[in-house]
Amino acid sequence: MAKTKIPGAKAVIESLAQEGVDVIFGYPGGQVLPLYDELYDADIRHILVRHEQAAAHAADGYARATGKVGVCLATSGPGATNLVTGIATAYMDSVPIVAITGQVPRSMIGNDAFQEANITGITLPITKHNYLVQDAKDIPGIFKEAFYIARTGRPGPVLIDIPKDTQVELIEFEYPKEVKLRGYKPTYVGNEQQIKKAASLILHAEKPILYVGGGIIFSDACEELRGLAEGVMAPVTTTLMGMGAFPSNHPLSLGMLGMHGTRYANYAIQESDLIIAIGVRFDDRVTGKISAFAPNAKIIHIDIDPAEIGKNVRVDVPIVGDAKNILKTLLKYVKQEQPGTEAWNKKIAAWKKEYPLTYKKDDFLRPQFVVEQISEVCPDAIIVTEVGQNQMWAAQFFNYRNPRTFISSGGLGTMGYGFPAAMGVKVGKPESTVIDIAGDGSFQMNSQELATVVQNDIPVIVAILNNGFLGMVRQWQQLFFNRRYSQTCLTDSVDFVKLAEAYGALGLRATKKSDVKDIIKEAVKSERPAILDFVVEREENVTPMVPAGAAINEILDLE
Repeated sequence: MAKTKIPGAKAVIESLAQEGVDVIFGYPGGQVLPLYDELYDADIRHILVRHEQAAAHAADGYARATGKVGVCLATSGPGATNLVTGIATAYMDSVPIVAITGQVPRSMIGNDAFQEANITGITLPITKHNYLVQDAKDIPGIFKEAFYIARTGRPGPVLIDIPKDTQVELIEFEYPKEVKLRGYKPTYVGNEQQIKKAASLILHAEKPILYVGGGIIFSDACEELRGLAEGVMAPVTTTLMGMGAFPSNHPLSLGMLGMHGTRYANYAIQESDLIIAIGVRFDDRVTGKISAFAPNAKIIHIDIDPAEIGKNVRVDVPIVGDAKNILKTLLKYVKQEQPGTEAWNKKIAAWKKEYPLTYKKDDFLRPQFVVEQISEVCPDAIIVTEVGQNQMWAAQFFNYRNPRTFISSGGLGTMGYGFPAAMGVKVGKPESTVIDIAGDGSFQMNSQELATVVQNDIPVIVAILNNGFLGMVRQWQQLFFNRRYSQTCLTDSVDFVKLAEAYGALGLRATKKSDVKDIIKEAVKSERPAILDFVVEREENVTPMVPAGAAINEILDLE
């Protein structure tokens, strides 16, 4: 007896259901009308954003917060190209999302049809893989593969482009039980001999340091990381993506390293004799001048992506595999004896005392103070950030204790990321307080999503550190371009309280220190989408700061 046939659009919805998808962020258009018609009766929640870029960022935030694959949906042409920045953001930060786009009918592809764009060609460099559906019967297999590729190995975005005529073509639906992909076999178990070599280096090191990134969080290896750090008494420094992987209040924590990292983290890296790098890629913001980076250190590099090992720095012991698996094995060997790192830790403690993260304490409202107050009032909040000075202050002055509680655009540095990403975080973690620490410039890039959070009752709090500037660019203009503030001044550009109220959200403002805690508490208690406008000191700078191209211990004196 023949199976009942269903249209390709319904096969898409059934495939998403098979993958456990419970929410899609999207925006309709002509080439996805069949898909949206099927969504009308589906059990999957659809959140209508006000710009497709926000759909990609929301899917990204959802994925980072939950560990699941985020899904976004857009029509062809401009709908698809509006996803590109969000896809590139996810690609740079190894975030698993599946982006679904509509495409003109197969017979019209390549003819410059209305709202046609070669989105698979456009996104080829910024996806792990992408698909153009050539036959509706391939839809179940493509979706099975897409979700598998997105979440396995080094996670990342996958795009599926679906011509409109395949969405109405009838097929027999059968979802594959497994995936077999020639040439795609991520390594999860590290080489035992390499792990033994790493253990030997660790046990003989006098000045070891753990340098960890987002790979630790994606691998769910934070417990093993802490076991290794405490077992060998090695200090831990994290990248921006690694914030929360190791408790920032732990005695062994050095906080973030790099261009705006702590002095003591940078000093420790430069003086160390062994760097144990896990789930990191030695990017330029961390290493500074490569030729001057950690001149006395041997390097162990653990990463699931073999392409990252040796890409930027020389590596003495490469280990390819899953961080959690490798650390579990490594812990068996390093527990055999206790290394002598007492003198090293005493030296670091002295650096911490001499060079604490601080700022000017006076009667003026400074952005660092605002972040500290958010940390005090909402210690268990998930912090999402925009990009710029706000991002750095959020990384420096909030006390992160758990993984997946700091969410930010690291590699691409995407302004406008934070608010829609926070929306996705809140949808994925509705029980958590979610706060987007924003700049007045970055927030305005996707402020239209106030309509989305109000309509869908997504009570995200946006804390704007409002200095009336594109702050980080202004800081560079101050330091390197003789204070010639070319096109960075945003003074009196918008009344954020009135903007919030216009959309039906809560709007509150603080201009002095005594108001800060009160409006944070009011926003949390309201359980409404809220904009908190903190009018802060205009020319406050992010410190410490390493100038571009300098060694990371060559720190500018900005006081």
